[in-house]
Amino acid sequence: MPETPAGTRKLRIRGSAPEGVAYPKEIKSFVRRAGRITTGQTKAFEELGATFLLPYQPNAIDFEAAYAYAASARGQNDVRNAPVILEIGFGMGEATAHIAGVMPEKNFLCCEVHEPGVGALLKRIGEQSLSNIRIVSHDAVEVIDNMLLLQSLDGVHIFFPDPWHKKKHNKRRLIQAGLIAKLAARLKVGGYLHCATDWQPYAEQILEVLSAEPLLKNTASGSHPELAGYAPKPHYRPLTKFENRGIKLGHGVWDVVFERV
Repeated sequence: MPETPAGTRKLRIRGSAPEGVAYPKEIKSFVRRAGRITTGQTKAFEELGATFLLPYQPNAIDFEAAYAYAASARGQNDVRNAPVILEIGFGMGEATAHIAGVMPEKNFLCCEVHEPGVGALLKRIGEQSLSNIRIVSHDAVEVIDNMLLLQSLDGVHIFFPDPWHKKKHNKRRLIQAGLIAKLAARLKVGGYLHCATDWQPYAEQILEVLSAEPLLKNTASGSHPELAGYAPKPHYRPLTKFENRGIKLGHGVWDVVFERV
């Protein structure tokens, strides 16, 4: 997938909008890009796919069954209260694996259709002995619509989605009112939605869209007035090599973190 100074561009949005919300028609949450599967990724699919890949299904995920192995690895007998974080688009999985490692008490449900990226994350899972990640290689919008119950998530991560730089293509951006309404409805009260981008016009749009969603409130405090509604980078989100390169070149990165009310 094309790389930018701060990350790998990922998913776009598909699906009909809730009543009263205008959505472009026939836009998918992804584009299947050609990519070569490495020998290591192929081996990871063969050895780890059965445990860590969840098939798309038109009914709600049973989190207790899906993450039973993760609970066992943590020495827990009950997985029902473990927080579940949805990640939409994880590229090659570097940040995903890092976050799952620093927050082993949480379970991560990750959507990505780029096969080399899925293979790369499976490989990282094996190398880092991670147990708390499950991957659904399917359109994230359909996963949200059909596999996630209302108020079933504790958090959502969307890191460096495709900014669609040209103004005429802005309507193709992932972060739009329709998707945010779906995600907000599936967050538990107190759950969070964390977006990050290195494209300032998109950061401004993300802040505007999330601020307009009545089920969400901004977590950015007045103690950082220079951030103007943006949050300091949360401790769990790592700096990718692309982001580090961008920072050295003077590029900004904006984190937007809202909470379900």
